Amino acid sequence: MTRIEHKITPHFWLEKAEEAANFYVSIFPDSRIVSTQRIALENPVVVIVFELNGQQFTAFNGNPGVIPTEAVSFMVGCETQEEIDHFWKHFNNGGKELQCGWIKDRFGIVWQVNYAGLPALMADPSRAPRVMQEMMTMQKIEIARLEKA
Repeated sequence: MTRIEHKITPHFWLEKAEEAANFYVSIFPDSRIVSTQRIALENPVVVIVFELNGQQFTAFNGNPGVIPTEAVSFMVGCETQEEIDHFWKHFNNGGKELQCGWIKDRFGIVWQVNYAGLPALMADPSRAPRVMQEMMTMQKIEIARLEKA
């Protein structure tokens, strides 16, 4: 049997797909709108394809009855506190802070804005419980507190 390579593209069903895609493209570096599809020129976008830092996404402008949940989230691994603060500020504008670096943006999509160095901190079995305990007290991740734990 021949193996077929498939690229997996996250697909959002959103009430305001074009607005959401433009928002995401504005806050992630190296991002762009790839294409838009309309039924007619005067109609709103039905499907929009966009890239966030090289990862392709598709958004469908669907009815408002479909609501995203925390069951699916997108991890943003940040190297610095400035990066965490940047994404947190934008996602929090109209969004809702959750626990441990999770935040639901104004479109209902859940993001995990976290420290890229967290796996290394958690790799030390003697330190992992303290790091986890410290993280559980946070909404927005504070790298200095995690590294100190």
